[in-house]
Amino acid sequence: MMLHSRSAPLYPSFSFPNFRLFSLVLLLLMTVLAGCATRPTGMPGDPVLATGPGSTPGQRVQTGPLRAITPGQVNSFPIVSTEPPKELWDRIRRGFAMPDLQNELVTDREQWYTSRPDYILRMTERSSKYLFHIVEELERRQMPTELALLPFIESAFNPQAVSSAKAAGMWQFMPATGKYFDLKQNDFRDDRRDVLASTRAALDYLQKLYGMFGDWHLALAAYNWGEGSVSRAIAKNQKAGLGTSYNELNMPAETRLYVPKLQAVKNIVANPQAFNSELPLIENHPYFQQVQITRDIDVALAARLADVPIDVFKALNPSARRPVILAAGTPQILLPWDNALVFQRNFDAYTQGQYASWTAWTAPSTMNAAEAARHTGMNEADLRSMNNIPPRMLIKAGSTLLIPRTAQMDDDVSSHVADNAQLSLSPEITTRRTTVKARKGESVASIAGRYGLTVASVANWNSVRAGAAFKQGHQVVLYLPITARNVANMVGSFKKPAPLSDNIKIIPVRRSASKTIVKKSKRR
Repeated sequence: MMLHSRSAPLYPSFSFPNFRLFSLVLLLLMTVLAGCATRPTGMPGDPVLATGPGSTPGQRVQTGPLRAITPGQVNSFPIVSTEPPKELWDRIRRGFAMPDLQNELVTDREQWYTSRPDYILRMTERSSKYLFHIVEELERRQMPTELALLPFIESAFNPQAVSSAKAAGMWQFMPATGKYFDLKQNDFRDDRRDVLASTRAALDYLQKLYGMFGDWHLALAAYNWGEGSVSRAIAKNQKAGLGTSYNELNMPAETRLYVPKLQAVKNIVANPQAFNSELPLIENHPYFQQVQITRDIDVALAARLADVPIDVFKALNPSARRPVILAAGTPQILLPWDNALVFQRNFDAYTQGQYASWTAWTAPSTMNAAEAARHTGMNEADLRSMNNIPPRMLIKAGSTLLIPRTAQMDDDVSSHVADNAQLSLSPEITTRRTTVKARKGESVASIAGRYGLTVASVANWNSVRAGAAFKQGHQVVLYLPITARNVANMVGSFKKPAPLSDNIKIIPVRRSASKTIVKKSKRR
């Protein structure tokens, strides 16, 4: 083997022909490598997200025949990043896909929000628990990410919000609409408040509305105003030869402001600096995860086993209406990501008695609160307080009450009760002894029919047979309900229906022309 001396050249010298050949080989190699750089990454058809200026989410790298480039052109091509955004706000911005609305109402709402920085801060901090999940669901359904901002308009991202019209939850579902979209509403839980269930239902509804109208602004108007109202407004404009866009329809003031509010929030999120606003950092990763529960458990105990503050636990599990979560109806809870494993470990190791100190009891027959208290071993005042039972009300058969769970009650609440628990009450009617004069030719049956009573009762009170007849003027003993008589007199004193409020209606008590009661009706 020959060794080079220190004075010998380190690289072999090339003659001109050899150098020319080497240059051609080098240029060919660089051309091949440059051509490979133009191929898209991943499998054919895989989308590559572009994050450079002017790019849009889901943009695909252009494919086609390879083109040779010179070494000097290599550094002039932009590098496409495939790294996901670190901040959730940026991810939301990339998914904006609705046409912008531009009018004076949008400007007005922009000024309203930006003049209240504390309100924006509270809303956005509250949203940090839920936004990642909503954005994930929107992207999975290929829906515009502007819709992730809709709870800012509906409820300020408060899952416990309830409107004057009884709409509830982060997405503000009315009771009937919630039932249509399979949101359970019973005495133990209200899925209109549930983070996962209500988000699923809201996106289902918005997709349905977009399918009906083919326009996101009209779909949002229908979400606020009702699909029937929007359809009628469109038909009215079509009949009059007018346009049918969101701006051209005649609609209530609330609906007229609805999309401008969303557009204003979108504009602030898109460019907070332009509005002198600051958005709190929300990192682009899940805030919570689902944890299965296999036993009924107290809300307070679940929070303690997870090592999370009770207010955080309730914010993630807002559908619970009682101090206990029934596993048969709510088989999973949401916990902050880092606390899920803590809960599971502590749940499995718990040895301090039952997980739940409350359970459900179903009334076997109609009874008053005192009787129910005797059946359940509770103090009557405690039973009334825990189940919100007013005085002089009967508990109807089949009603479900919350009662303390004793050591002997080992079984958890069944799925039927957990899914259908309701408390139904009716007025406790007090009767008063009175006498009436029998008319000519009257019998036990005719008097019973006149006052809406049973023949057997009238016969028993007067110590006669059920088929007996009374002489004209005979004093017949009756026990009549006090409340029905008083209310009937009150109703008879009304000359016009106007004094009755909108949520009052008169319905008959029995098949009797003279007996009516006033009953409050729930407005939907």
